[in-house]
Amino acid sequence: MAETEASVLEFTRLLSEPPRFPRLDRIASRALEALYRARGFERYDDFRLERVQGLPLIITPTVFNPRLLRTGAYFARCLDRPQLLDGAEVLDMGTGSGVCALVAARHARRVVAVDINPAAVRCAQLNALMNQLHSRIEVRHGDLFTPVPGERFDFILFNPPFVPGQARSDRDRAWRSLDVAGRFAAGLAAHLKPGGAALMLLSSFGDAQPFLEALTHHGHALSLHAQRRYVGERLAIFRAGPR
Repeated sequence: MAETEASVLEFTRLLSEPPRFPRLDRIASRALEALYRARGFERYDDFRLERVQGLPLIITPTVFNPRLLRTGAYFARCLDRPQLLDGAEVLDMGTGSGVCALVAARHARRVVAVDINPAAVRCAQLNALMNQLHSRIEVRHGDLFTPVPGERFDFILFNPPFVPGQARSDRDRAWRSLDVAGRFAAGLAAHLKPGGAALMLLSSFGDAQPFLEALTHHGHALSLHAQRRYVGERLAIFRAGPR
């Protein structure tokens, strides 16, 4: 138990570690924000065409933009490795535009993508068709593990709503939650194959601790899979699986 608590504390500190040059980081953050405004990137709910890992993506209103908000594009880049997902059965939880499902489908045997937002389900289906990956991706509507009763996977991918708070709209569900951490951790083991694992992305922009604590509470071991520091934000992908 002490070792588990130490790992949660270590990983939480990793995401809360201040930048080495805070003043420079603030200046760069303001410059980046001005650039986003100038190019119209702050309009989250417009129709947009993006490209991630060589894949064209249509982003529709209320759907999380993986390139604008960085986390989806970074997660997809870390998944685009044949040796990681080759031949695997993959569940992409909270798929949004479907970006991680699309990249996974390049290597995996089968991908199921789920989202609670009906607009995201339609968006992911459209992107699977546009990239000619629809035969390897099944997109379902529902909350967390509800759309996959009794099914088990080699990998479960999750870019969760890591900002604490009550979601006020479908668009807000991609950011905010009150109980997703506990419910995801509680259902994870029942949907992993032997030797399977979850890959979950967390950000310094949100609160990582509830997710890490919930996973360890439900008997999962944690390790750091990948990390990157951006201007104003640090991202980390954690691997979680049964001890």
